[in-house]
Amino acid sequence: MQLTDGVGADGVIITASTKSNDVISQAAQMSRKRGRIILVGVIGLELSRAEFYEKELSFQVSCSYGPGRYDEDYETKGNDYPLPFVRWTEKRNFETILSSISKKYIEVDPLITEVVELKDYLKIYGEIGSSKSIASLLNYSDITYSNTITVSQNRGGNSSNKSNKGVAIVGAGNFTKMTMLPAMKNLGMDLQYIVSSGGLSGTTLAKKFQIIQSTTDYDQVLKDANINTVMITTRHHLHAPMVKAALMAGKNVFVEKPLALNNEELKDIINAYNTSGATLTVGFNRRFSPHALKMKKAIGYGDTPINVIATMNAGAIPPDVWVHDLKVGGGRIIGEACHFIDLISYFTGSKVVSVCMNAMGINPEENTDNASILLKYENGSNGGNKLLCKWK
Repeated sequence: MQLTDGVGADGVIITASTKSNDVISQAAQMSRKRGRIILVGVIGLELSRAEFYEKELSFQVSCSYGPGRYDEDYETKGNDYPLPFVRWTEKRNFETILSSISKKYIEVDPLITEVVELKDYLKIYGEIGSSKSIASLLNYSDITYSNTITVSQNRGGNSSNKSNKGVAIVGAGNFTKMTMLPAMKNLGMDLQYIVSSGGLSGTTLAKKFQIIQSTTDYDQVLKDANINTVMITTRHHLHAPMVKAALMAGKNVFVEKPLALNNEELKDIINAYNTSGATLTVGFNRRFSPHALKMKKAIGYGDTPINVIATMNAGAIPPDVWVHDLKVGGGRIIGEACHFIDLISYFTGSKVVSVCMNAMGINPEENTDNASILLKYENGSNGGNKLLCKWK
């Protein structure tokens, strides 16, 4: 209070990390009447009503780096906010602080109380609660880094490094981690590569499942003569270009559904497939379920037309998740209902010749996930597919 002649601070910014409620109380005590308190860090938040009431204080929690944080359209797709309307975005905040440091407007050297080698980075986090250090500087050794690192010798595989039957996994998400890799490990497959966008998630899985190399370079995988099969489990918009590239490189391909997001992508894949001589498999696994096989046996394998009605509730996904983005996920008709269109096609043993679709609602959105799809088949069969994923 001495710094403000007893008036109190106009604003108090809290960047501390503690479970204690003392920090918010101290911030209130040092604020002037009708002052502002901004929380950037993580602290205890049992507020004293009296402290805030008597001074009519305003309290706000900042979204870490600023406007744009956690907005996929901003952070991933690079769509900036107009400067006249949003002056201080996440990017502009970083640009300003880095510029201020480089121009010596802000001196950070006095804050650095220890230098830690990069390989010992866990030491910083392990001692963060007890360390007296204010700021730690990570020291990177002067070496050349590669997009590919060797993680394991694949002792669990059945093949040598020169087997020409190596498998590369592209994508390191939950489906790869929880479904694909456990199954492949049990089969003793020769897992040569895992490809991920950043490297960290791929390397973590490589260590767990004894995959020889982790890489961010998909082109290197396609050039490797030891790779026989590429398995693609990325986000949907990457499926078609990656499948096409793998086929053109002569690799066998397994790709999770959907194969493509539009007709143009599909035509490119068909052309690549027809000239490659490689095999292409799409992950429509419903038809291989023991239940589906039993039903097919009961239906029969003849050409007699049948009526099939499939109703599925795939569960609601929030509207801002990437699967609803028509350019990235393609929507849940392409990304989810495709499973059951394939299943109905399996039961009928015929090809679709016409489609009629109605979305739920008076003015449904283009990427709706609540719809009824009617299918007419070449052999006279009818298929009804209801997708219900109502978001509330």
